Amino acid sequence: MIAATVVVGWQFAACEVANIELQDDLEDLAAQVGTKIGLDAQRTDAELRAMVIRRAEDYDIALTPQQVTVRRSGSGESEVIRLTVDYQARVNLLGYSFILHFTPKSSR
Repeated sequence: MIAATVVVGWQFAACEVANIELQDDLEDLAAQVGTKIGLDAQRTDAELRAMVIRRAEDYDIALTPQQVTVRRSGSGESEVIRLTVDYQARVNLLGYSFILHFTPKSSR
């Protein structure tokens, strides 16, 4: 019984931790620190989507460009970028499976 509880808890925890890590990465990407201090060129929406997808792969989260939303407001140095991801993770539990829905986003 204890082993089953640990297995179930591990699968939930793994999904939650991956989501938290992805959200942290969204914060970093949306901040565009390199762009603001002049080290990087301004990134397009497609480049930002590709970067989010690559980061998600590090956490075994499969995304498509349609699942990543890029919103911009303001212009120049005062531009604010908001990134949102909408995805689902399947959890398999001893013959039963269900889907967890996540929508991590940058808070900037």
